[in-house]
Amino acid sequence: MLVLGVDPGTASTGYGLVRGDRSAMEAVGFGTVRTPPGAALPERLLHIYRELSALIQEHRPDLVAVEEVFFNRNVRSALSVGHARGVVLLAAADAGVRVAEYSPLAVKAAVAGYGRADKAQVQRMVAHLLALTRLPRPDHVADALAVAVCCLCSRPLPAVRGEGGR
Repeated sequence: MLVLGVDPGTASTGYGLVRGDRSAMEAVGFGTVRTPPGAALPERLLHIYRELSALIQEHRPDLVAVEEVFFNRNVRSALSVGHARGVVLLAAADAGVRVAEYSPLAVKAAVAGYGRADKAQVQRMVAHLLALTRLPRPDHVADALAVAVCCLCSRPLPAVRGEGGR
C-alpha cells in the first residue's frame, strides 16, 4: 500500500509518500510545497492544490492521510491550517483517492509510542522506522511522514472518506 501523508500549512505543506505495511515501511519520497511569500491566500491555496494534485497524479497513492486540525490557543493558526487542509481533501477527492484522518495524539502514539511525544521524538522515530540516514526536515516533512506511518500501522483505517473513483 502507498500512502501520501500530508501536514498542511499555507506557507509550507509537508508531504511524505510511504509504502508498505506495519511490518515493513519505506519512504518513497518526501518534501515540502512552499507557497510564494506575500501571495494572497487564494493564490497560496491554488498553488498547494496544483502541487498536491501533481504528486497524486504521479505516484497514485492508495490513500491520502492527513492530521485532524488541533485547536489550541492560536485560532488564527488553526484557521490557516484548516484552509490548507481543505485543499488537501479537495485534491484527494478530485483524484478519487480515499482519505484517512488521524488525531495528533494518534499519530504520535503510532510513531513514538506516546501520544504526547515532542517533535524531536517524532522526528527521530520516523527516521528510525523508515531507515532514513538523516532526520527528516523541516518539521512539516517529519509530521507528514509520521501521518503516513500512522496510517499504515492503523487497522482498520479510521475515518476513511470516500470509496475512490469519481
